[in-house]
Amino acid sequence: MEKGAERQNMTEFWKEHSQNATVEEMMLDSNAQVLTQHELPEILSLLPDLTDKDILELGSGIGRYTCHLIQKAHHVTAVDFMEKFVEKNRADNSHHNNADFIQADVTLLDFDKNSFDLIFSNWLMMYLSNEELSSLVTKILSWLKPGGYLFFRESCFHQSGDNKRNFNPTNYRSPAIYNEIMLSAQWNESDGTKKKCFGFDMVLSKPVQTYIKMKKNQNQVCWLLQKSPRSTTQPGGFNTFQQFLDSQQYTRRGILRYEKMFGSGYVSTGGPKTTKEFVDLLNLTPGQKVLDVGCGIGGGDFYMAKNFRVEVLGMDLSSNMVDIAIERAVQEKLALVQFEVADATKRGFPESSFDVVYSRDTILHISEKLDLFKRFHSWLKPGGKLLISDYCCGEKPWSLQFVEYVKQRGYILYTPQRYGQMLEEAGFANVHVEDRTAQFIEVIQDELLKAEAMREEFTEEFSLEDYDAIVNGWTEKLLRCQKGDQRWGLFYATKN
Repeated sequence: MEKGAERQNMTEFWKEHSQNATVEEMMLDSNAQVLTQHELPEILSLLPDLTDKDILELGSGIGRYTCHLIQKAHHVTAVDFMEKFVEKNRADNSHHNNADFIQADVTLLDFDKNSFDLIFSNWLMMYLSNEELSSLVTKILSWLKPGGYLFFRESCFHQSGDNKRNFNPTNYRSPAIYNEIMLSAQWNESDGTKKKCFGFDMVLSKPVQTYIKMKKNQNQVCWLLQKSPRSTTQPGGFNTFQQFLDSQQYTRRGILRYEKMFGSGYVSTGGPKTTKEFVDLLNLTPGQKVLDVGCGIGGGDFYMAKNFRVEVLGMDLSSNMVDIAIERAVQEKLALVQFEVADATKRGFPESSFDVVYSRDTILHISEKLDLFKRFHSWLKPGGKLLISDYCCGEKPWSLQFVEYVKQRGYILYTPQRYGQMLEEAGFANVHVEDRTAQFIEVIQDELLKAEAMREEFTEEFSLEDYDAIVNGWTEKLLRCQKGDQRWGLFYATKN
């Protein structure tokens, strides 16, 4: 379809669904009032601090979100395609005197570069073609200030609203397509002396819980992205660390191979056995809130929710991991467990949000560990508990093989003792540091025996090449530990 015909179709669609400028029309759902009561506070809770910020709201509709953004922001520029929606928004919200209301096609918009702290969009991208979306995302990068945020929310896979539609030109993309378009976008600008390149880093991506609870529907997905300088220092030359993880270390096939070794639902050392041992140290009680940083495919989260009736939010930077975790969550039918793609170094939570922060073999990827531990400390309630297992290292000098391994994986490793010191520096009390390398070696040896016993089954499910890759990887891991280069630490502490 030609671009002009596509825009005409979209215009006709929204003319049909904007006759009375109601929330039911705008959301294309007869239950819009009730949905709004629940989803609006959920969406607003995911936004960065709006105080005194300059905000561009794209697809603002009748002002369902404008009226909230405008109360905290320095200025809001609210844009919508449909004149009747803009008129309604202006009539309801112009008295605040810190907003402009513009009727425009977003594909034709233009603003000065570095104009906004936040660009907010709720159900807009799905009304653009892939070409239009890619062009808009590049513009958005230019309009945002460095460090600024893009928040958007879309219907993925299929429609949600129950309003009758004579025709429907909406593009119901998969989250993976949005990830690809957003994370591959780049904007080059010059500050007069040198050129700078910017792109988007993922802060979070997650299903809207209101639709899961009220409609049993996982297809409403939202994203928070941050405009960040592009670097060539990521392993393999990828734009972002997330792309490295999903393309190299944690491909879907690679994840399922790990699961075959660790046990159903697990991609961390010892699988269900070490999970039970470590979770028992937390003395969980029903109703507590647990944050699992680096949740993998969710086995530990399902275990905690089923056995202790705690609420668990699992977050992982690998979208492949979270996709599988969400698939399993649908099968498990556990409302107590949620998952999101998120960067723990950028994700924000209010102080005292959780009773427990739990992390298994994940923080090895993160360079600014002390800053992250301070964030954990802030997110925990007084008396809250922290439990981490992680790859560590022995004292330097390391063997050349270990140096190359760490470089290739992009790991940042410390000795168990230094790890524990950083937890104390972050403000934690009662810090317990345990070098569990002997247990790690034992687990690896057990898993190698398990691999040998299921060689035929493993090869049938995957391939001989996959089997050899796993066995060789585990054997090399065993040798690194026996040499003393690689260590495995367990750390638990409390917040006073």
